[in-house]
Amino acid sequence: MSKNDILQLLIYSASGFAVGLIFHKIVMPFFGKLAAKTSIKSDDLVIKTIRKWVIPWFLALGVYLGLRRLGLDSRFSYWLENGLLIFYIASATFITARIIAGMLHIRASGTDTILPSSSIIGNIVKVIIYCIGLLIILQSQGISITPMLTALGVGGLAVALALQNTLSNLFAGLQIIASGKINHGDFVKLSTGEDGFVEDISWRSTSLRAASDHIIIVPNSKLADMIVNNYYLPFQEVTFNVEIGVGYDSNLDHVERVTKEVIKETQDAMEEAVKNNEPVIRFFNFGESSIKLKAFIKVKDYSAQFAVKSEFIKRLHNRYNKEGIVLPYPTRTVLMQRGNEA
Repeated sequence: MSKNDILQLLIYSASGFAVGLIFHKIVMPFFGKLAAKTSIKSDDLVIKTIRKWVIPWFLALGVYLGLRRLGLDSRFSYWLENGLLIFYIASATFITARIIAGMLHIRASGTDTILPSSSIIGNIVKVIIYCIGLLIILQSQGISITPMLTALGVGGLAVALALQNTLSNLFAGLQIIASGKINHGDFVKLSTGEDGFVEDISWRSTSLRAASDHIIIVPNSKLADMIVNNYYLPFQEVTFNVEIGVGYDSNLDHVERVTKEVIKETQDAMEEAVKNNEPVIRFFNFGESSIKLKAFIKVKDYSAQFAVKSEFIKRLHNRYNKEGIVLPYPTRTVLMQRGNEA
């Protein structure tokens, strides 16, 4: 290879790199700005994913054209063409896998429906696309894929028998996602007592983030057999109650009016509470030292009830003190009988 050939190769390679850099820095950002103006989020994902590959694409094309200009023998040219073809098929496979898996995380525009964003779906999609890409590469090289598919079928049966527990968790995870009853971000409570927000549903287990921010890992097969209370279905709004006891000499109509006013004040002051919700009070029992009632308050989601409950109790206590409403506590009268004197 002469100096002129090397210089020519460098020129083609540099030209390919320059064109790829122009696309990376100017053309793709322009399309990215156009995509950002639309309400569809998938086009942003497509532009962002393709942008990472434009420089390698044009650089590979420049190197290929430069080598072709050197007048290489036919066998080397054949290898070069196949190598470039394999590179483009592989890159297209990676792009397709990332885009389709990424779309599973995109919120549907104009609706409250969220597509399943669990890693189990994304991983399965990626594996399927990678396998299709591999088969396309083999087919492009003249390699028959029929014997390979037959071998995979027989081998897959053997693997299925050896990995029964793993496959049980896998299909249980798919069943959980397909049912739509447990989704990413939902707050759930298990029949075993654990509760938390659903962080992820993977091929083996489901992860819950507890209130203490630690992760609870539940095998999918176990979760599928449990009784699960999902506080986000059918709505995220939750109504909780606060139990209160007032003295027997209290005017119950007055107690009801004051308590409803405090509920209204709390709802207006707290962002976590549902606005314009009609306060509800129910007297339900004659206790040992007080008449029992429950105050019902609606909040936006399960975790919001704790802050709202705390604020409501503080406001109610202050208001009861101002209104002269007594919150009695249990008292006990003890009679001491003196023994007979000798």
